[in-house]
Amino acid sequence: MENFEPKENREWGQGGQGDKTIPDAPCSMPKTQLLLYLIPIIGFFPSLWTLYRGQGSREQLAISRLSITLALTWLLGYLLLSTGAATSDFLTLRLFILNSFLTSGYFLVSVWLILRLMQGKSGRLPGFNTLAERVLGKYLS
Repeated sequence: MENFEPKENREWGQGGQGDKTIPDAPCSMPKTQLLLYLIPIIGFFPSLWTLYRGQGSREQLAISRLSITLALTWLLGYLLLSTGAATSDFLTLRLFILNSFLTSGYFLVSVWLILRLMQGKSGRLPGFNTLAERVLGKYLS
C-alpha cells in the first residue's frame, strides 16, 4: 500500500514546484465527455462539434461518430414512420407503435452504451461503427 501525503500538506494553485494535481484528473474529463456524447438527442450537438473541429482522442472521435450515426438513424426512422402514419388510414396505429419501439430502442441503446463506458468496456456497436466510419469518417474527419 502506498503512502500519500495528507490533504492539508498539499498546495493547490501556488505555481512552481508546489503544484500537485490529482492523478486521475486528466482521465476523468474525456470519460465524462464520452458519456456526454452518448446522451440521447442532446449528445448529438457536442459530438458534431468535436467532429467538426477534428480535435480529440481517437476514442472521442469514434464515439462522436457513433452518437451522430445513432441520432441521425433514429431521426430518419422517426420522420419516415410519422409521415407514413399521417398519410395512411389503415396503418396509422401500427406505424405509431413501430415509431415508439424505434424511439425506445434508441434510448435503451444509448443508456446501454453509457453503462458499458462507465464499466470501462468498449463503446462499439459492430454495424453502426462500420457505417459511421464509412459515412462520417469521409466527411467530418
